[in-house]
Amino acid sequence: MNTTVILVVGVVIVLTAVYISWRAGRLDRLHIRLETAHAALDAALLRRAAVCLELAGSRLLDPATSLVLAAAAHEARTAGPDEREHAESDLSRTLRAVVDQETFAEKVQAPELLAELDASVAKVVYSRRFYNNAVDVTRIAQRRLLARVLRLAGHTPFPEFFDIDDDPPKAMAGA
Repeated sequence: MNTTVILVVGVVIVLTAVYISWRAGRLDRLHIRLETAHAALDAALLRRAAVCLELAGSRLLDPATSLVLAAAAHEARTAGPDEREHAESDLSRTLRAVVDQETFAEKVQAPELLAELDASVAKVVYSRRFYNNAVDVTRIAQRRLLARVLRLAGHTPFPEFFDIDDDPPKAMAGA
C-alpha cells in the first residue's frame, strides 16, 4: 500500500511536470511566432513605404502629389514605436487619395511599379492580420491561470495589437 501511494504520487508529479513543461514550450513557441510575425509586418510596412517613395520620385505624378506622398512615406519610415501606427495610417490614407484620383491611371503608365505597389499594399494587409492573430493567441495563452501563477511567460511584455487603417485604394482593391 505504501509503495503504491508513492508510485501514484510520483506518476502524478511527473505528469504535472511534463504538462507544465509542455505549456511553457508552447508559450515560448507562441512568442517566437509573434516575433516572426512582427518582423514580417515591419518588413511589409517598410516595403510599402519604399514603393511609395519610388512612386513619388518617379516624376509620374504632379509635384504636389509627389511631395505629399513622399512626406507621408518618409514619416512612416522614420516614426518611432509610439507614433508608428498613426504614421502608417496616414500613409494608407495618402496612398488612397493619390491612387483613387480620376487621372491616376492616365498619369502613371508604369505597370511594373503599379504591380509592385499593389503587392506591397496587399502584403501589409495580410501581415497585419497575421500579426494580430498571433497577438490574440499569445495573449490568451498568457492569461491562463497556470501561465500567470507560474510566470511561464517570464518577463516578456504583454503583446499589443497593431491597429492601422490599411484599406487598399479602391483602384487596387479589384485588381
